[in-house]
Amino acid sequence: MRDKTQANSAAPGDGLIRAGAVVFFLGAVATLVTVAPLFLGAKPFPTYMFGLSMLMGVGFLVAGAGVLRSVAAGRRQARGASR
Repeated sequence: MRDKTQANSAAPGDGLIRAGAVVFFLGAVATLVTVAPLFLGAKPFPTYMFGLSMLMGVGFLVAGAGVLRSVAAGRRQARGASR
């Protein structure tokens, strides 16, 4: 049973996926905060806030890299098991 993956074990790429989700969430909040004054008729936020909105894309890319790393590790493990 040692070759079976435990439910609580961390696979390669899990940290990147979690970090990407956090960065994406922060970007989503920044986007909502940046867009809200446009709908409320208030004074718009400074330009750097629009830059913070780009964190959504960065988080998506980081999480995607984590998924690719996890897939690569799974393929290496499957290739090693078939030998």
